[in-house]
Amino acid sequence: MQTPRSSKARLGEVTSTTEDLKNLPPPKEKVVVAVYKFRDQTGQYKPTENGSSWSTAVTQGATTILIKALEESNWFIPIERENVGNLLNERKIIRSSRAQYNAGAGGEQLLPALLYAGVILEGGIISYDANIITGGAGLRYFGAGGSGQYRQDRVTVYLRAVSTSNGKVLKTVYTSKTILSQSVDVGLFRFVKFSRLLEAETGFTYNEPSEMAVTEAIEKAVQSLIIEGVFDNLWELEEPRMLVDQSILDYKKEKELIPQTDIFGKRLDNRRSKIALNLSSSSLQYKGDYPEPVLRTGAEIGLTYSQSPSFGFNLNFGMSQLATKQFYTSDVSYLDISGSYLLLPFDMFTPYFSAGLGLITANEGSRLDFSNKIYPKTQVGFGLEYLINNRIGIKAGVDYNYIFSDDFDEVAQGKYNDFFWRGNVGLSFYFGKKLESSRKFNFNEKGNDF
Repeated sequence: MQTPRSSKARLGEVTSTTEDLKNLPPPKEKVVVAVYKFRDQTGQYKPTENGSSWSTAVTQGATTILIKALEESNWFIPIERENVGNLLNERKIIRSSRAQYNAGAGGEQLLPALLYAGVILEGGIISYDANIITGGAGLRYFGAGGSGQYRQDRVTVYLRAVSTSNGKVLKTVYTSKTILSQSVDVGLFRFVKFSRLLEAETGFTYNEPSEMAVTEAIEKAVQSLIIEGVFDNLWELEEPRMLVDQSILDYKKEKELIPQTDIFGKRLDNRRSKIALNLSSSSLQYKGDYPEPVLRTGAEIGLTYSQSPSFGFNLNFGMSQLATKQFYTSDVSYLDISGSYLLLPFDMFTPYFSAGLGLITANEGSRLDFSNKIYPKTQVGFGLEYLINNRIGIKAGVDYNYIFSDDFDEVAQGKYNDFFWRGNVGLSFYFGKKLESSRKFNFNEKGNDF
């Protein structure tokens, strides 16, 4: 284990948003802004395992962070207003000193007038949500194992620009940033010899600094305010053609995705189309009145029609075989109608559940034979799907098929009906129109024409 050592003081770290803020195209003219206070409005105390402490959850120096972000953007000239009383007192001292020093020189040298702001920036840190996501996993066997835990918090910042000439709120923006905490530990607890116990453990804990999260959220708010102000003609770019600068185009793209993103940052854009063609192998394992069942593989084709990102209807037709080692073999064909539910419909990888009704009949060899008796059945199953791209997915699943008869295998023995297990692995080909998972943001709406 590395021994902690004291380190020298160093310059403050930058966030991932700092460079984006600095790379904005330059303004035609810098805007003089005043910030009186931009502070923690949550009243939130730092969460602990045993309740809450008296330490605040977020920094109380958000005004200083905001002023620094305004400077780094090169769009604003921030003026001192948070401690304006100290500034005025110091100016009084300067005037008094100059008056005494220049009394014999026949005149007093006046101080220049203070800058005044055309825009006041207001707002603050309005929300700190703890434990919006928590989780973990662990494994221990025979005294040895490890575990990991994680937690995600969220801080939200609002920023608004107010005109000093008429008090009108010119623009309001808000941003949020998640704060990640995680811990990992590994331990061993075992008797290595009679009356000799070995115990060892190690691990680490990582807590993302809340101050860095607040800084990044404020910098993002300043960036948003600048670009939104350009769109609304509150201020101008040095060159109008810079409206197609990469930083502005990236912002447009990000804003377009907002209606398709949940509060955890997960994209809600449905990747799957309404219709899918499914081709797969189908392996059946007989469970009936004959002993020693074996697994036999056939083929299956199906269609899926989705009414929503999560729910769909499936029509499947397959041909395979039910068999045992010695006594029973039957070529079968079946038709299923089922509904499926995707647990993570907006992800590339998702589990799904299915349930439905169907029909099954025995064939003469590998040929379809509709003259044989048709038996109704029901099925319920579970599977996984992974999308290679938006058009092709890989599926693997297993389901339980219950036949509403005990004489499908021509032997009625015992009190239980015949049934079988089915496993399939195959491909899904999506085509047609995509399902709309959320409202598209319209950049051509009045007042938001980019």
